[in-house]
Amino acid sequence: MPRWPNAARRPCNDRHAQRPSRHRQLRGHLRCHRAVHMAHVGQGSPECPQRATGGTAVDLSPREAVPTAVGKPRKRPWLAVGVLVAVLAGAGVLVFKFLTNAVDYYCNVDEIGVKDGCDVGRSIRIQGVVDQGSVTGEGLNFVISYNGQSMPVVVGSKPTGIFSECVPVVVSGKVVENADGRVFEGREVIVKHDNQYDAENADRLAQGEAEAAACLRKD
Repeated sequence: MPRWPNAARRPCNDRHAQRPSRHRQLRGHLRCHRAVHMAHVGQGSPECPQRATGGTAVDLSPREAVPTAVGKPRKRPWLAVGVLVAVLAGAGVLVFKFLTNAVDYYCNVDEIGVKDGCDVGRSIRIQGVVDQGSVTGEGLNFVISYNGQSMPVVVGSKPTGIFSECVPVVVSGKVVENADGRVFEGREVIVKHDNQYDAENADRLAQGEAEAAACLRKD
């Protein structure tokens, strides 16, 4: 006897007719996935629109893959580093040569061409005593001697102060070679007893005094 005797029994066929067959849905999905698979291997590109729960069609057609940008391989900076090192090395050599040439070495007349730094053509300061009877051209030409060696001097302007014969001097310039031999082309003449001479040549004053005394004894 039924639990609810008054309830009307509904045929089973009616219940199954109100909902779609689950087997049909599965077969539809299988056909769609098979078509998508065939499209991927190059045998077509069928569309398989399906109805979602809300009634919206879902597009299951394959999408074209967007190629990703491949970054360029980074270049090693060894070449740039090598160029930078070469440039710095060249600049260092130039600076060294400039500073070396810019320094005025103190040299006695007898040290020209003998002592390191007292080379011909290099900017130096040469010390000696003005020889007797050697001053000509209003002081523009004279000869200085030291320790038995002599050097002709040519300057561009007349020396100032107490410049005279048998006086120790320091001349700035360089030694050059000409047809008559070596000549010292002077830029500036500093005379003994000048304040600048005393300050810059304190260790050479005694030597200069001895040479000057020897020059005076030649009278």
